[in-house]
Amino acid sequence: MSYNTLDSMQGEIVAKSRALIANVFSYMFAALAISGVVAWLFGHNLNLVLLLISETGFTPLGYIVLFAPVGLALLMQMAYNRLSIVVLLALYILYSVLIGASLGFIFLVYELGSIASVFAITAGTYGAMALLGYFTKTDLTKLGSILYMVFIGIFIASIVNIFMQSEKLDWIISIIGVFVFTGLTAYKMQEIKNWSQMAEYQGESTSKLALIFGLQMYILFINLFLTLLRLFGERK
Repeated sequence: MSYNTLDSMQGEIVAKSRALIANVFSYMFAALAISGVVAWLFGHNLNLVLLLISETGFTPLGYIVLFAPVGLALLMQMAYNRLSIVVLLALYILYSVLIGASLGFIFLVYELGSIASVFAITAGTYGAMALLGYFTKTDLTKLGSILYMVFIGIFIASIVNIFMQSEKLDWIISIIGVFVFTGLTAYKMQEIKNWSQMAEYQGESTSKLALIFGLQMYILFINLFLTLLRLFGERK
């Protein structure tokens, strides 16, 4: 095989890798935009808020908005090979809408300027960790496995704390969450880079793969944002 052929193949792999990564972040940014618009609508319309929360707690729709995203995320990640890209995209949009509805409360609890500043901090931190994950030569696989186990733990603790309403537990979860979500961002970015360079040989649909990775990066961003907001957000 000639050097020209090798260079051509290498160039094609690099181009496809960059295209996949660009698509991943396109999906992620689209989800953030959808969730942001929906959160704004719910946060500035009392009638919409009352659909989710009543005087006695969450309404049935409120519980759906709270817990359905977990099922949707699992469904998309576990069954994406069997689902068409159209169905996946529809589920992805629905997921983004539900997350946005659940985020509407932040406009009722925190000052708008504080939300904006924490979002900027989140974007900067997230971007730095994504770059670290992309360029580091250190294998982050073991770190990622440990962080995912911790993530499951704080997720369960967060669900429990919805009913306990413990400020101390919420503070502990937030502190741990910052380290978990920043570390997972670097790990996931490295994984995306590795997959992008061999997706062709794994027989994966690049569109589906980009959407699933976009979903995972979006989840990490939202969780990092919420943990930082709980720690540094200025309440009304």
